[in-house]
Amino acid sequence: MAPTATYTSTPSDFETARFILPDLVSDCHYPLRLNPDCYPVSRTSEQWLLDGARLVEPRVTEFMGLHAGELTAACYPDADAFHLRVCSDFMNWLFNMDDWLDEFDVDGTWGMRGCCISAFRDPINSQTEKLGGKMCKSYFSRFMQTGGPGCTERFIHTMDLFFIAVAKQADDRAKGRVPDLESYITVRRDTSGCKPCFALIEYAARIDLPDRVISHPVIMAMEEATNDLVTWSNDIFSYNVEQSRRDTHNMIVVLMREQGLNLQSAVDYIGRLCKGSIQRFEDNRDILPSWGEELDRQVAIYIEGLQNWIVGSLHWSFDSTRYFGKNGHTIKQDRIIKLLPKRPL
Repeated sequence: MAPTATYTSTPSDFETARFILPDLVSDCHYPLRLNPDCYPVSRTSEQWLLDGARLVEPRVTEFMGLHAGELTAACYPDADAFHLRVCSDFMNWLFNMDDWLDEFDVDGTWGMRGCCISAFRDPINSQTEKLGGKMCKSYFSRFMQTGGPGCTERFIHTMDLFFIAVAKQADDRAKGRVPDLESYITVRRDTSGCKPCFALIEYAARIDLPDRVISHPVIMAMEEATNDLVTWSNDIFSYNVEQSRRDTHNMIVVLMREQGLNLQSAVDYIGRLCKGSIQRFEDNRDILPSWGEELDRQVAIYIEGLQNWIVGSLHWSFDSTRYFGKNGHTIKQDRIIKLLPKRPL
């Protein structure tokens, strides 16, 4: 159940120029581990993206501060170097694709969807001139060398959901619509890109869970709790950059408009939701059924993978320059965010 919203009187100019992050890192007690192949794989994968996407400044500098390889290494700490590289290439591609799609209209998003889904379906023989599609062919041809049929299909299906949701977001952006909270949460669970990352947990661990396991309500609830924590915390961390470019696809904006909250109250509200999502994860862990010794072993690996996503994403958000520039480590300690000025229209 969502916590009750707290209404606050109109804040002073000083208060609206800054806000305090909730202490999400302290709320998360899962161990943070880093794959031993992190740095060589991360650097190789970064060069792969730079070559494939043909980035130019200032995009190159922004991308090099992303450190998506480090996020990947924290989320898949037990993967061997080959599987980590595929995961890292995907992660770099996904962040870059997310940035590209921010500039696309609905038709452009549908075009990219068709190109990428075709590449996933047949990475060897599909033909495309789009850079995004060519990179799909590169990493997914390697994925298919060892990916099981179940996790392969889940990856493709959830990537399709990603593109469909991003097209909906582009339509809302073009028409100046801010969705209600319930609609936003539904769409955001797909625009986050978390679902295909969960399929990569299976891929990286060389397991392929049967549909009866992956569609079990308890497993689905744990996936949803993980997605919500990663996504909602990201909305808090990315809000400052997004508000400066007048982007409204953010839970903070939705809450402020729908419930009349000021900025700090909206941030605090989402912080409580994030804490609740970790509790949801643990409540469902307590009622996991048994599918027999071997499947239970694989399920335990999968659940640990979801847990790694929770803790890994929280810590990485401060190590990357994507949200806090070079001030991430300071902000991780004092949690004070000073609002950036809005870009001119």
